[in-house]
Amino acid sequence: MIDRSFGDRVFNIINYILLTILTVIVLYPLLFVLSASISNPEHVLRGDVWLLPKGFNVDAYTKIFQNKDILLGYGNTILYTLIGTAINLAMTVCAAYPLSRKDFAGRGIITGMIVFTMFFGGGLIPTYLLIKNLNMLDSLWVMVIPNAVSVWNIIIMRTFFQQSIPGELQESAMIDGCNHFQTLFRIVLPLSMPIIAVMVLFYAVGHWNSYFNALIYLTSKDKFPLQLILREILIQSDSGEFIKLTSESAVRMKMSVEGLKYAVLVVANLPMLMLYPFLQRYFVKGIMIGALKG
Repeated sequence: MIDRSFGDRVFNIINYILLTILTVIVLYPLLFVLSASISNPEHVLRGDVWLLPKGFNVDAYTKIFQNKDILLGYGNTILYTLIGTAINLAMTVCAAYPLSRKDFAGRGIITGMIVFTMFFGGGLIPTYLLIKNLNMLDSLWVMVIPNAVSVWNIIIMRTFFQQSIPGELQESAMIDGCNHFQTLFRIVLPLSMPIIAVMVLFYAVGHWNSYFNALIYLTSKDKFPLQLILREILIQSDSGEFIKLTSESAVRMKMSVEGLKYAVLVVANLPMLMLYPFLQRYFVKGIMIGALKG
C-alpha cells in the first residue's frame, strides 16, 4: 500500500465528495423521469413524486405502444441511425486513414481544407437550396447525407491511427504483398476497435437525438423521426392538446399530459442508454488515445 500524505488524503476526500455530488446531479433527473413515468398521474401533477414512484401506473406506456405515430417514428429513427452511422463510419475511415499515412502526398493541405469547414459554412438557406436542387427534400437521404462526416471525428480517428498503429506494421504488410485496402481491412481496422466503438457511439447518439434536419427538410409525417414526434407531443401538450395518441375520453380517464411526456422521454432515451455498456470497454481507451495531439 502506498503511504499517502495528509494533503493527499484531504485531496482524495474532496474529490470523492465532489464526484458524489456530481453523480447525484446527473442521476437524479434520470431517476425522477423514470419514477414519474410509472407513477399515478395525479401524484405527478400534485408534485408528490420526488424520487420513488407513487401509485404504480403504466398506462402511459400502454398508450405509447398503441400509438401508430410513435411506433412509426421509432422505426424511422432506428433506420436513420443504422444507415447514417454506417455511412458516417465508412466516410470517416476513408478520410482518416490516408491522412494518417506519412507517405500520402499533400495530406497537410487536405487536412487544412477539411479543418476550414469546421469554422466556416454556407449557412442554412444555401444548404436548403442545395438539398432542394439535389432532389433530396422529404427523403431518407436528407437525414443521412448532409451530415455524412464529422471533421472533428476525422481528426480523432486520424490521430488514433498515427498514435496506436505502428508504421512498421503497415510497412511489413506492404512488403508481404498487401495493397492499401488489404492493409486497412486486415491490419488497421482490426486493431482499431476502441476508436471505432467511440465513433459508433458518437454518430449513433447524434442521429438518434437529431430533429433539426427533419424539422427543416421533411414534410411527410410518415418519415418523421421519433424526436420530432416527441417534440410535437411536448409542444402540443404544453398548450393542452394531444396528437392522435388515443381517444379524448380515454386520455382524460387513464393518463395526464405529464405522465405521457415522462413515459415518452424514457422510451426515447432507453436505446442509447442500453448501447453504452456494450461499448464501454473500448470507449475510454479510444477517446483518450484519439484525443492526443498528432
